[in-house]
Amino acid sequence: MVQFLPTEGHSSQSPNAKVEFNDGTDLAAAAALAKASGIAIVFVNQPTSEGRDLPSLTLPDNQDQLVAAVAAANPHTIVVLETGGPAAMPWIGQVAAAIEVWYPGIRGAEALANILFGDVNPCAKLPVTFAKSDADLPHPVIASGRMVPPPEGAAAGAGRGGRGRPADFDIDYTEGLKVGYKWFDAENKEPLFPFGHGLSYTTFAYSGLKAAIDSVTLTVRNTGKRAGAEIAQVYAGLPEAAQEPPRRLVAWEKVQLAPGESKTVTLAIDPKFLSIFDETEGRLGANARPVQVLRRRFVAQHSAHRNCDPPIAPIRFP
Repeated sequence: MVQFLPTEGHSSQSPNAKVEFNDGTDLAAAAALAKASGIAIVFVNQPTSEGRDLPSLTLPDNQDQLVAAVAAANPHTIVVLETGGPAAMPWIGQVAAAIEVWYPGIRGAEALANILFGDVNPCAKLPVTFAKSDADLPHPVIASGRMVPPPEGAAAGAGRGGRGRPADFDIDYTEGLKVGYKWFDAENKEPLFPFGHGLSYTTFAYSGLKAAIDSVTLTVRNTGKRAGAEIAQVYAGLPEAAQEPPRRLVAWEKVQLAPGESKTVTLAIDPKFLSIFDETEGRLGANARPVQVLRRRFVAQHSAHRNCDPPIAPIRFP
C-alpha cells in the first residue's frame, strides 16, 4: 500500500490557501484545528494484504473517533478513505462528503486534489457493497488471522517476512449463490452504499426504458451544470422457480454527457447472463424465463444515497 501526505497535491489549485496538518493522535488537538479551519479533510486507512483477512469492517486505531471529533468541530469535513475494501462508516451522517480512493499509488495526491478542487468530475461506481456493520455480512466472524511461526532454523525472512504463514482454516459458504450484492438483495439488508453506487458533481435522469429479449434501451440525460459520465446499469430478476438470488447485473455502459445533453443507448444482454447452471448436465441450461428487467433497482438506491441536492461542490479558496 502506498499512502501520501494529505498536504501534497494542493498547491497549484490553492496557492493562497493556508494548509495545516495534524496527525490525529490527539483527538482534542485535531478537533481544535478543525474548528479553526474553513474545511477539514480527514485521511483514514485500513492496511490489508493478500496474506490475511480483516477481522472487522471497523477502521483500526480509533479512526472512527477521530472522524467523529473533527466532524463535530467542523461541519465542512471531508473524509478520504484509503482502504483495500469496504469499511464501516458510523460517522457518515455527520460529514459533508466521503471519497474512497482505495490504494491510489504514488500520484494519488494529485489525483485526489484534482477531484476535490473540481478539476476532474468523479464518475466512478463502487465495485463492491459497503455494509453498515459486520452484522450484515454473511460471515461476521472469519476464522483466519492466526499465524503459524516459521520453523526453528528457517532462513531469515522465511514465511512472509519472518512472520510465518497463515494457519489453515475452513469456511462453510452457507450463503450459496448469494455472493456480494446478491446477499444484501436476498436477505433484504439495506447496505451503507450499494454495489454500483457513486456520486458526481452533476446529476442524471433516466427515461424511455424499453426491454427486448436480448437488450435494453433507455435514455440518460445530464440534468446538472457540469459535464460528466453516468454508468447505466441493468439488473434482471429470474423467476422464483430458478432458485437464484433475486437480481443479477446483466448489462452496463458508461455514457459521457455534456450539461443538458441526452443520449439513448442500447445495452446488449448476453444470453448466458439470463441462464442458470444445470448441475445434471454440467453446463449452462436454458434461459430462465420469464425475466423481469430491473433498471429501477439501481436508480432508487442511487438516489437514496444522494445526501445533497445539488451534489456537494468542489473545494473553493479565495
